[in-house]
Parts: sequence; C-alpha cells; structure tokens
Amino acid sequence: MPSFICTTCGVGYAETEAPREICLICADERQYVNAKGQRWTTLQELQQHHVNEIVELEPGLFGLGSKPQIAIGERALVIARSDGGVMWDCTPLITDAAIAELKATGSIKAIAISHPHFYATMVDWSRALGDVPIYLHEANRDWVMRPDAAIRFWTGESLEIAGGITLIRTGGHFPGSTVLHWAEGAGGKGVLMTGDSIMVVPDTRWVSFMYSYPNLIPVNAKTVESLVRAVRDYPYDRIYAGWWDRVLDRDAKTAVARSAERYIAAIR
Repeated sequence: MPSFICTTCGVGYAETEAPREICLICADERQYVNAKGQRWTTLQELQQHHVNEIVELEPGLFGLGSKPQIAIGERALVIARSDGGVMWDCTPLITDAAIAELKATGSIKAIAISHPHFYATMVDWSRALGDVPIYLHEANRDWVMRPDAAIRFWTGESLEIAGGITLIRTGGHFPGSTVLHWAEGAGGKGVLMTGDSIMVVPDTRWVSFMYSYPNLIPVNAKTVESLVRAVRDYPYDRIYAGWWDRVLDRDAKTAVARSAERYIAAIR
C-alpha cells in the first residue's frame, strides 16, 4: 500500500489503500486546505516529474530541495561530517541521485525536524539513509501522521544529538517547535536553523514570529519573549529559516533581539 502525500503541505501519511478525505495537517489553522480541494500524490509519482537540488551553502552545509517546487516548497539542510552528519528538516522528494550525492559527503546518522509542516516523507528518508533515527519533540507527537520505529520523541528544552549540534525547543508556532544550533557553523560563530519558529522575512535583516503564517495569526508578546530566551545562551551569527531565500547572513543574534522588540511594540 502507498503512503499518500498531501499536495498542499507535502506531509506523508501511514500506508493505506486509499487516501483520507482531508489532510489533518492542512485542516489546522496553522496551514490551509487548498482552495481547489484536497489532492494527494505518492513518492513514486513525485519521482516522475521532479528532481532533488543539492547546493553547498557554506563549508560543511548543504541545502536540499526539489525542482519544480513541491507543496509549500521548503528545503532541508544537511550538516556534513566524516563521522556522520545530520539532516535538518525534510522535503517530500527522495531520489536515488540525491541519496548517492549525500552519501558522498559522508554518512548521515540522524534526522531532526523543526515542526509538523516539514515532516514530509521523513520515514522514507530514514529508510533510504539506513534507518537513521528521526528526532521529534514529544509535544508534537499528535501531529505525526505516519508512525514508525525510527522516530525518537525527546522531551525537555534541549538535546545534543551530535557534538556541537543541539536541538532547542522554542515553542511558538507549535508547542514542540524546535530549532537546531550548529556551533561550528558560520566559521565557528554559530548557526541557528529555525524552520518556522524564528522566520527570516523578505527583508533579511529581520525575523518574525507567527502562530499561523498562511492565515496571519500572530503570537503574543510573552511567547516572543520566550522564543528569544530559549536561544539566548547559544552563540550564533547566521540563521537559516525553512526556504532557500530566507537566510539572515550576519549579526543574527542582535537581529533577533531587535526584531522581537519591534514585534512586541507593534502588537501592543
């Protein structure tokens, strides 16, 4: 039986003979049901019309996306290490060519994902990479549409999954929304990979914070303060959010503090 993938959000579901009537991820107010109606695809169908795109973003870091765009168009990030790298977030498409290219950069020993909108085909990625563990925060357990033995739910406020690679629960967008801190990134100044928790906006000198991005529902001041506090003790100079063009390239920690002040002043 296939795992049906929602064409709007790109999240894969447990194997069934026929797809659900509606995608539970998209029915939530943090996402949306396509105005043209619910549609489904499969990984095999995606492989017929799309290719993976892998781009080196900085030494030791690769971006992984799909061409043409699939669903909401997020791209994953891969920290490459000779002793085993980490894949951050997920994209629906998996191709043999991409797996071969990633393995050429070194093995991947773990997958970690920021929030449910990026769960995509995480189970298929895990299997293709050798049944590597998938780290998700426990607070987002109910949003897993395809349970699997590879998924490891973690609790608490932080978890180091490899040397200098730490998951940090920020909350905000989802209760278990998580960012990844890569200490060696940005030439040793530190990198945050933020998914939707701390969103780099089109004016990439700034970030913002939302409960629902497509429906423009903000979070409150207390939540913004909590988000900033969650990453306060980690050094970082650069932020990669969930899309190719959402990179805050320098002085990111100062930009987050400045953006939080602007946001709170606006909603008050």
